[in-house]
Amino acid sequence: MLIALGATLLALSYPPFRFPPLSFVAVAPAVVLVRELEAAADLRRALRLGFWYGLVSQGLVLYWLVVALWHFTPLSALGYLATIAIYGLWTGGLFWLLVRLRTRFPGAPLWALFPIVWTGVDWAIGHQGDIRFPWLGLGTSLADAPILVQWADLAGARGVTLWVAWCNVMLVDALLVRRAQGTGSGSIRWRPLVAVLGTVALAWGYGAWRERTLPVRTVGVVGLVQPNEGFREKWNKARGDSIMQNLFALSRQLRDSTRLDLLIWPEAAVPDYFVNRPEWDPAIAQRVRATATPLLAGGLDAVIYPDQSYDSYNAAFFYDSTGDRTAYPVYRKHYLVPIVERVPFVPPRWFHLKWFGGFGKGRGLPLYPTAVGRFGVLICYESIFADLARDYRRQGAEFLVNVTNDAWYGRTAGPYQHLSHLVLRAIETRAGIARAANSGISATLDPLGHVHDATGLEVRTAEASRLVTSDVRTLYVRLGDWVGTLAVIATLGFAAALVVERWRSRRGA
Repeated sequence: MLIALGATLLALSYPPFRFPPLSFVAVAPAVVLVRELEAAADLRRALRLGFWYGLVSQGLVLYWLVVALWHFTPLSALGYLATIAIYGLWTGGLFWLLVRLRTRFPGAPLWALFPIVWTGVDWAIGHQGDIRFPWLGLGTSLADAPILVQWADLAGARGVTLWVAWCNVMLVDALLVRRAQGTGSGSIRWRPLVAVLGTVALAWGYGAWRERTLPVRTVGVVGLVQPNEGFREKWNKARGDSIMQNLFALSRQLRDSTRLDLLIWPEAAVPDYFVNRPEWDPAIAQRVRATATPLLAGGLDAVIYPDQSYDSYNAAFFYDSTGDRTAYPVYRKHYLVPIVERVPFVPPRWFHLKWFGGFGKGRGLPLYPTAVGRFGVLICYESIFADLARDYRRQGAEFLVNVTNDAWYGRTAGPYQHLSHLVLRAIETRAGIARAANSGISATLDPLGHVHDATGLEVRTAEASRLVTSDVRTLYVRLGDWVGTLAVIATLGFAAALVVERWRSRRGA
């Protein structure tokens, strides 16, 4: 029952569901389970129940993976099961470590151990090489209440994760512990409750102050093209020219209605390699030159070697206001979707199959100059990696552009969850962000994390949106994920304490 309840609460705390108070009880069932397991001192059961807790909860949150991966192969269920099984292993290890610590060191408070270890595990999931997939940390569940997460400019999304996990433990202590201990028959422990309410008030106060005082400026008007091309239709070579004409038509529609400072086409908007369709590149350049509006276009890039081998990349091309793109490096995606874009730990040249496993990793973070400022590019789910947005700001990016193709997700929770990450990226870096999505949701975000001019799903449209940014250099941009790093160090320290304690007990015996 607790596993089912925990999975349901966690899933409901993320978009498209919009009820921020759920975040403060989303992992309360996990806290209750850990308390029950520590009372029984059953480590094997802790590992087993922790695994199932992670598997079921992430299985419910990430159900859309089956829909998204089905476009590639009916075996998508295996990739989905592998993903949630890895989450289950991490959660099993988390439960085991917490129960072990509490049984060996009964005086160690769970309100300190649980949020630190939870945050440390969250960091580890985002740093596990080719299979890293830090989708929806607990802090991101508050993306629909940006006033509460304005302090992410100090501590990042993992700082918010640590806080929300702490609140969950304190609320369990306030509402359930006395009942479980049989002291005070259902009475409330007010100190933990007041502590939680106090921190919420502090977060709210900081957010209100930041929203009132953050200096922002207008970048200009960006055009967001949303062609809404279906997956199978998009890669039908017979439709390539008509897809390009649709992009031109939507772009012209925008330019005829307003003066644009930057035009953005979504991820893989150009439906083939330029080497295969050499007429497309000059056609795009000519249209850009005629309007004097810079363009960022998602597409595919290939590097061909003398032996006729090649590397392919998910890429973005920048055309300046004269229509020239040769003066600027191609941005090639750094973080690749496991299995789909890159088979983990295997050379990509082994998998030159159509849209499966063979993409190369990009290098470098080019900044593209426009009359309204320099910007960096995030392709698709690179928006979930906070370090990339931070690195751009450290190099001098004045705003960010995210291009994506969320047609894979269909009308699931996936597109809404995907957009929510950018709320935290905007606040952490205090950068404005423009997002163009093939099938939605396209939007702009201001440096306070507020979403503007959001489009609907699966709608063919083009939107002109005023983008604002800030020149503030945040503590998070300067220091990085210091909360996550400290949580990992502390978690390793806890594990080391267990090793030392066991060695001493054996030596004493």
